[in-house]
Amino acid sequence: MIALRPRTTAVPERRPVGATLAEARQVRVTLGGTRVLDGVDLQARAGEVVALVGPNGAGKSTLLGALTGDLTPESGAVLVDDQPLTSWTPTELALRRAVLPQQVTVTFPFTVTDVVQMGRAPWARTAASSLDDIAVRAALDDADIAHLAERHVPSLSGGERARVALARVLAQATQLVLLDEPTAALDVRHQELVLSIVRRRVANGDGAVVVLHDLGLAAAYADRVAILADGHIVADGPPATVLTPELLTAVYQYPIDVIRHPGTGALLVLPDRAGFAAPAGPGAPPLAGPAGPPAPRTAEGPR
Repeated sequence: MIALRPRTTAVPERRPVGATLAEARQVRVTLGGTRVLDGVDLQARAGEVVALVGPNGAGKSTLLGALTGDLTPESGAVLVDDQPLTSWTPTELALRRAVLPQQVTVTFPFTVTDVVQMGRAPWARTAASSLDDIAVRAALDDADIAHLAERHVPSLSGGERARVALARVLAQATQLVLLDEPTAALDVRHQELVLSIVRRRVANGDGAVVVLHDLGLAAAYADRVAILADGHIVADGPPATVLTPELLTAVYQYPIDVIRHPGTGALLVLPDRAGFAAPAGPGAPPLAGPAGPPAPRTAEGPR
């Protein structure tokens, strides 16, 4: 009787900084009869954080879904490690990119550790499986949830569950992470924590694509910002180049100011509330008295 060896999966080699880890080429996606993406190009590279920003309905999550393989473009191509996304098996793909969706639901009484350990599943038949325990402990620590390790996930707050989902992605230990609004349910401290983790990974040669609504976080943590509007990327480049008051005001249809912090020089993106006149019905009272809301404080610096 011939003994069969268990099938093993090859561990992907890490790509050098600057290498393209995933790419969308002229991607078009139609959902429910509406063209959501129309000929979009985007590259995610090792050693770089790309923030996808834009108003609701601009196509940010759809573009991320195309990059992950959750959505199939009607035309165009998505590549991962220079190969068509569809040429990889699910396990091979899970060794190359980890995905944090916008909504993560856990209804069974799994513990936090159980869920984080799920991130190690793709490595089960590889030499790296010996690192499972180390990776899980590190992910629990990085996401600031080690103290919750034995809690059942359904008993946690929304923000705690979001950090558990992030820890699962961290434990997966892929070179590319694709994160859809990872800071949405988090307080200020944990928003900064999450994006600091992403920056630390990128400094070690990983790549990240992150959907963000907070333009200030995009300015602070991204190497590149891709601004989407009406299914197109209208700007793609360093934050200081693409986050301009004129472009943001036009895209968001709300007056936005961009200034430099007077002490650090960091880029700050602020709504110009004094410049916004909300539409009002007949006889509606003014929103903030005859003079409108107080003008925002500004600081001198490049605009």
